[in-house]
Amino acid sequence: MRVYFLSCTPAVLKLNGLYVGRIDSFERHIELDPADRVLAEIVPGENLQSVNFFLDGEFFDCPPDFADVYLLENDALVYIREYGHKDVKLQAVFQTRFCGNLITVFSQGGVYLSSEGAEYSLTPLPVQFLNCRAEQHILAGRDVLALYGGNKLVIISEHGKVIFQNTVEAAEFGDTLFVRAPFETCTAAKAECYFSYDGDRLTQTGGRTVETRPPEPNATHFAFFESVLTCGDFVKYLDDGLKPKAGDLKSYLGNFVSVTVPTEKFYALHPNLTAAGLVYPLKSNLYEVKYFAVEMQNGEITNISPVE
Repeated sequence: MRVYFLSCTPAVLKLNGLYVGRIDSFERHIELDPADRVLAEIVPGENLQSVNFFLDGEFFDCPPDFADVYLLENDALVYIREYGHKDVKLQAVFQTRFCGNLITVFSQGGVYLSSEGAEYSLTPLPVQFLNCRAEQHILAGRDVLALYGGNKLVIISEHGKVIFQNTVEAAEFGDTLFVRAPFETCTAAKAECYFSYDGDRLTQTGGRTVETRPPEPNATHFAFFESVLTCGDFVKYLDDGLKPKAGDLKSYLGNFVSVTVPTEKFYALHPNLTAAGLVYPLKSNLYEVKYFAVEMQNGEITNISPVE
């Protein structure tokens, strides 16, 4: 079994106590048998906590909270998504009173949002909120508090509840909420969404996906699958013979959540295929990657089929 390793921050990989190498956002792999129960230890820099686990059947069936596991046919990819902080002292980042609620952003081994009012809630936040700024707005005639951490936005209602949390490029408050959110796609696509607000929750009332640049010629098939995922104009990638079946594509491809480039091993086994990996959730932190190949003519997709 080939196991690929990725890490959200540069780290050192040890197996059974022996140094193997460095891992980061570039895939590194080893060959192993899960029956051997190899002990993996991953040690990051920046004074972060290391993580350790046995690479066995239990791990590949039920990964721990800090890791995402992707099953790649007979192989697997392990992505270490987060590390704990060694410094766990409580430190306030931001605090204000808003509509009778005490709103606090603080760090203690992670970053959290605390809201104390008629009710109490505690919400984990991305690390970007270590640098936090706040703006008060009127949305549909009601007060809301917007917290920004880099390109992350959290919106809090007058009742102290989190009603929105996402990555955004822009947000406009008025009778409705408008947000522009980037997708990590090869066409640099963006979602432009409108939401109504009833004082309790946001309801999306409209939206569209805009591709801001054409894909590279050898990435057209990736752009197509990403366009299906992001509800873009994927029909434009199909030839005239396949366009009448466009309405069936979502059910044909299933509920995938991301698109990935096939591994080096896949290309070695299927050198003549133009394919992409579609990622399907199985359970918490566990995903399965299925490969779909396309046939193309004159830059348009003429057929789509699963890779057996």
